[in-house]
Amino acid sequence: MTKPEILAIIPARGGSKGIPRKNIRPFAGHPLIAFSIAAALQAGTVTRLIVTTDDEEIAAVAKQYGAEAPFLRPAELAQDRTTDLPVFQHALTWLAEHENYRPEIVIHLHPTSPVRPRGLVDQAVRLLLDHPQADCVRGVVEPSQNPYKMWRIDGQTGHMIPLLTVPGIAESYNVPRQMLPPVYLQTGHVNAIRPAAILGGLMTGRVILPLVLDPHYEVDLDTLADWERGEWLVAKGELEMVWPEERK
Repeated sequence: MTKPEILAIIPARGGSKGIPRKNIRPFAGHPLIAFSIAAALQAGTVTRLIVTTDDEEIAAVAKQYGAEAPFLRPAELAQDRTTDLPVFQHALTWLAEHENYRPEIVIHLHPTSPVRPRGLVDQAVRLLLDHPQADCVRGVVEPSQNPYKMWRIDGQTGHMIPLLTVPGIAESYNVPRQMLPPVYLQTGHVNAIRPAAILGGLMTGRVILPLVLDPHYEVDLDTLADWERGEWLVAKGELEMVWPEERK
């Protein structure tokens, strides 16, 4: 059988505000983006890897670590409020028009989630291939804070209103966590997506399957405090994770 064409895409714009130049800022001895590149290159199922960026320096670093950067993303797709959907639509359309290249599955890897278990990308791909009815496989973890114990504040009255309720439990926010429905938090570690969903206007489609990760791997680098915690975890956490210096 022909091996399915699996394209990994790493979005990495140059204009980060919270941590300037964070996609190529050194993290645990390597540019941050190198960890996501390694996750794709070390995956046996991935057949191609590109970085979509508006920044020539990021493109050069990506190529140095083994990724392709076949185009520079238009500036209008690299703004603070730009979502992933138009960025991925642009990449897929560009590849189809310029190379007649159309993958069967797209892997979305966020550079800001660099601490990934080995084999995670392959797990996501195989799970999606095994479930033809699904549009996406998304990495999730059990959150440290349960949303059934969260509140919103009414803008008019100032009263607190439960964010979520549980049928049959009068005050779900006052019961032990074990009595509440299990919930999961999406992460940036991996999404495996069918291109038809993206080109049809939905970043992850409608039928989404979970790939549950160990919460110890949950690192999302949005602030310098996150960065310090992430580097400490990598140095002291003894996690089996993907490293840029390893090879497939």
